[in-house]
Amino acid sequence: MTNTLTAPADAQAPGAAAPSRVDLGAVKVVHTRHSWRWTGAALVAFVVAQFAWSLVTNGRYEWDVFAHYFLSDPVLQGLGLTLTYTAISAVAGFAIGTLLALARLSKSPLLSGGAWLYIWFFRSVPLVVQLVVWYNLGYLYPTLGLGTPFTTDFWIVEFPTVQLVSAFAAGVLGLSLHQAAYSAEIIRGGLLSVDQGQLEAAAALGLPPARRLGRIILPQAARSIIPNAANEVIGLVKGTSVLFVIAIPELFYSVQVIYNRNSRVIPLLLVAVVWYTIITTLLSIAQFYIERHYARGTVRVLPPTPLQRARRWISVQWARLGDDPTPPPTLPATHGTDASS
Repeated sequence: MTNTLTAPADAQAPGAAAPSRVDLGAVKVVHTRHSWRWTGAALVAFVVAQFAWSLVTNGRYEWDVFAHYFLSDPVLQGLGLTLTYTAISAVAGFAIGTLLALARLSKSPLLSGGAWLYIWFFRSVPLVVQLVVWYNLGYLYPTLGLGTPFTTDFWIVEFPTVQLVSAFAAGVLGLSLHQAAYSAEIIRGGLLSVDQGQLEAAAALGLPPARRLGRIILPQAARSIIPNAANEVIGLVKGTSVLFVIAIPELFYSVQVIYNRNSRVIPLLLVAVVWYTIITTLLSIAQFYIERHYARGTVRVLPPTPLQRARRWISVQWARLGDDPTPPPTLPATHGTDASS
């Protein structure tokens, strides 16, 4: 069946000759020219190629030193501490942040005001200052325990602060409490994005507040929370490098110790850069699939995964290889019914 185009019968003037049919298969398709797009793409490709060439030819990068220390024991131990601090601080920070967000949305002025003061304080004080204060908490409070309120009479339990708040605990406290302040605002923004009618309908059905939050509000708010939350977790991975101020041997501190001994600053910094890049890349991939999961029910078609895009591209290219470049023969136009092959 050939593709033909004719004018509608009612649009033809009475007594006029029947218009000749146009074979759409013979019409030449002219693609839109994007000269500026191709120019920009060529410029970007040139810059990337130039940088890649310098990475290979510039001996000052010292890739042999990089390869020697990339999987060394001090670097891997520091990487393990970085991942440990990130996991603990992210879970604790978002758990505390959820409570703070609910307190901010509470109708109680005491809860709302207290949550606002917490967020205001921990967003105002730099993270490095918080870490140093937690590390030196024993100077302010030599002992901590349970006892008579408003006194130092600990008659239930008492601990020396230096033993209770170690360097590891100071790092976890500093990162978690700092992260909770930012997480609270992210979660609060996600909760506010849920349609008010959803909340009223859930309340009208008599559902308990906990079930309304877990089954109705949070699943809908997750689409707004996840992108910003993932961004915070990625920032937290790099934020663990601040722990070097309290001598915690995380990834950046371990690299510093090594290049202070052998003076190979650039290759050792590249070791840290590559490991941070690997971690953030894996987190970005996880973010994509989590966002895709929570997009169900809100979009008609889920966004394709990279593997699906690759398969589609391969199938399109394979189909193009099988196409016949010569145009099909044009059949003579006939009056009345359409010509069929």
